[in-house]
Amino acid sequence: MAAYERILVEITDHIATATLNRPEKLNAVDPDMCEDLIEALRMLAAADAVRVIVITGAGRAFCAGADLGVLGTQGDQLVRAGKDIALTIRNAPKPVLAAINGPAAGGGANLALACDYRLASDRASIGQVFHKLGLGPDWGGSYFLPRLTSTSKALELVWSARMVPAAEAARKATIPSSMWAASTKSSTRPRRSASLASADSPERSSGKAACRPIRRGNAAIASQPGT
Repeated sequence: MAAYERILVEITDHIATATLNRPEKLNAVDPDMCEDLIEALRMLAAADAVRVIVITGAGRAFCAGADLGVLGTQGDQLVRAGKDIALTIRNAPKPVLAAINGPAAGGGANLALACDYRLASDRASIGQVFHKLGLGPDWGGSYFLPRLTSTSKALELVWSARMVPAAEAARKATIPSSMWAASTKSSTRPRRSASLASADSPERSSGKAACRPIRRGNAAIASQPGT
């Protein structure tokens, strides 16, 4: 197991789990956490022993978005870090899954959207809460959300700034994701990650590259006003 100050990393059976580790803050991100996450993701993307990367949160939340205690003074730094995190996930040759174990709000929601696949527990919720703070979507949200849903659904989620429970999101296809029960500790490593880890490395890499026009998408993310 490798550990950073704010990210816990564990590798088991070719599955790497990167856990956002500020449970007392609902895993709200600050610049130090962003730096740790970028370094951890780059390390795992290059590790031969890793076939699948799972991002999840410690405690009862996935990620509450920006730490409001630093948003006023380090907001620009957080926005730049969000762009780097999204691009790191997209450029990783391996599947990157979001295991949404609880609320995912604002930048936390868009961290999940940046991943290749989302798995939501029955305790999860996800929301574009930026308008409650007088902000627009950042961390690539304005790029990912309309592409994963539709323009009209994306606008409804952004304008309402509401948290959508996982069951509703799955039922109405508000946010494409798969559900898993979150009643046991083992649920932090959903079965889907194990099935993806069993695939041969060339198949995973070529499949991701074929389904995602990386260069064009990266340029679009980099140019987003919210990133």
